[in-house]
Amino acid sequence: MSPRPWIAAALGALALSVLGTTALGTPAHASPAAFQPKACAGDYKASGLKVECGDLIVDETRGDPKSRRIRVAIAIVHAAQPKTGLPPVIYLHGGPGGSALDGLPRMLASPAPREFVAVDQDWIFMDQRGGGQSSPKLDCPGTHLTDVGPPTEADAQGIVACLKAFQAKGVNLSRYNAVEVAADVQDLRKVLKLKRIDLFGGSYGTRIEAAIQTHAPQGVRAVVQDSPWPPEADWTVGGPAMVSSSIDIVMKKCAVVADCARRYPDLKAKLAVVADRFLAGPQTVGGKTYTADDLGGYLMDASYFTAGVLPRDLWKIIQGDLSPVQEFVENRDYYSEGQFMTHLCKEEIPFEDRAAVASGTENDPVARLMVVSMQRIHDVCKAIDVGPISKVEQAPVKTAIPTLFLAAEIDPGCPPELTKAAAKGYQGSQVVIVTNATHGVSRSSPCARKMIRSFFQDPTKPVDRGCLPAADTPMSFTYAG
Repeated sequence: MSPRPWIAAALGALALSVLGTTALGTPAHASPAAFQPKACAGDYKASGLKVECGDLIVDETRGDPKSRRIRVAIAIVHAAQPKTGLPPVIYLHGGPGGSALDGLPRMLASPAPREFVAVDQDWIFMDQRGGGQSSPKLDCPGTHLTDVGPPTEADAQGIVACLKAFQAKGVNLSRYNAVEVAADVQDLRKVLKLKRIDLFGGSYGTRIEAAIQTHAPQGVRAVVQDSPWPPEADWTVGGPAMVSSSIDIVMKKCAVVADCARRYPDLKAKLAVVADRFLAGPQTVGGKTYTADDLGGYLMDASYFTAGVLPRDLWKIIQGDLSPVQEFVENRDYYSEGQFMTHLCKEEIPFEDRAAVASGTENDPVARLMVVSMQRIHDVCKAIDVGPISKVEQAPVKTAIPTLFLAAEIDPGCPPELTKAAAKGYQGSQVVIVTNATHGVSRSSPCARKMIRSFFQDPTKPVDRGCLPAADTPMSFTYAG
């Protein structure tokens, strides 16, 4: 028998009329949310932790007695040394269109996450409705999508056709967004009989946290936002400039490290020449052809996660070796494209102007690489129906729930300036900007991991910043490879 009553309640929830339907996904009377245990899809033996899995079963369209039922995949990771009084942490993955469960076995077997995940609190991982191991999964096989947008017009049209096909099958695309995920979190809290929960979100998962803190804050004790994306931020307008700015930061850091500056002189000017060449037309190298969209997508992805090798790889590209771009192009199928778009078309794009995506990029060829792909996001959203739009979804959050913001100095998608501005609405919040860090601060910073654990232990106390690198700490670069 489980040592934690809330787990026992969850695993006994099958007795609650899990389906009240003729079959999952077919119309039926609206029913309460329920939790149905199931075997875990992944192998968690290497983690040494006890993991139990199941599905949160909810109405796709709340309040509609004819709503179909959908499944939200859940994995409950038991703490190695549970501490009395600490509530479970609900983990909210990024994207949108990502997954928490697909990579969870590998994550739990890695040393860095284990410094704060499931140490003295249970952690609950969920694949947000529409993606990952949840059902339906709004995936569009055969299409490509990155944070910059669809890399080709064919990809954009393919995603539109895919979403319309989901609609034709009865999927209500207006119900796959942050507000609905926030309601799913509250339903999960209730069916597991949790009085309190903590939240940990990364990247777009922080946007889900914002929706929870705005619309469904019941029972939330403390929140950690890693690489925050606030509701009031613009995804595409100003997006190309944010990418270019992040790359500039890395190149400037290279210029003040003697070895990096010697190996890769005048990176900024040389990269601009390459960008202009791609903007003039596709480039064929080694029998493979690459477009401005390919180079732009690579640059965003590289400055997100691999800034330490970025000068080396930029130099390769400048010298005509496009292997870094090739590797990115061959591994860019990492989103459930439909889920990505239902979020953006509901929460982001309605408040942005397509033409304005190009504003301010006239004299910046690196930024211009991203413009067309980001405008394609607008084109997809224009072609699909995600229901009524509410300006509330772009309103800054106002909350008194203790919140710790962890932002990276180098982040083309979630720059620290956005965090500093957004945090003003979070009463008593703590903002930490980590020097030389990139997107996903907890992934690369041992200091951030210590802060997360200590914050959840007592969110009323200031976190210890003594382990942070000084603002003038030189960045470390990798030259081999």
